[in-house]
Amino acid sequence: MAEEEIKYFVRIGTTDLDGTKSVRVALTGIKGVGRHTSTVIARMAQVNEYAQLGRLPEEDVNRLRTAVDQYGGKIPTWMANRPRDVYTGESKHLFGADVALAKDDDVNMMRKIRCYKGIRHETGQKVRGQRTKSTGRTGTTVGVSKKKATGA
Repeated sequence: MAEEEIKYFVRIGTTDLDGTKSVRVALTGIKGVGRHTSTVIARMAQVNEYAQLGRLPEEDVNRLRTAVDQYGGKIPTWMANRPRDVYTGESKHLFGADVALAKDDDVNMMRKIRCYKGIRHETGQKVRGQRTKSTGRTGTTVGVSKKKATGA
């Protein structure tokens, strides 16, 4: 019995995934896919989630690709990573670079409307209510300077 070849990189969406890991662990390499989401995607594609991704036949990998593409439309709104989009009002699940773009758009909108969180983002301060008296200090260190030793 011949040992089948392992593919070390499997391309799903716009991401190269590690073929040496199990399906449910490898899928978390896609931005916007966590552990729970990867399990749901593997079950939607009817693929063994504990199998090694690089050893899967090509038809299983294609089913995984279509499951990732269709994931946003087949889940309830509470499972989406963007349950109510600010601009459209609809439920979305974002993957890959779209996650970072949406976050940047949200921060820029907060800055533009001059809300409290937007102002905190602008000034580089903590946004979520953390204490700032002694933590989160950035910039140059201001300390006590030693007195120069004078020769007597």
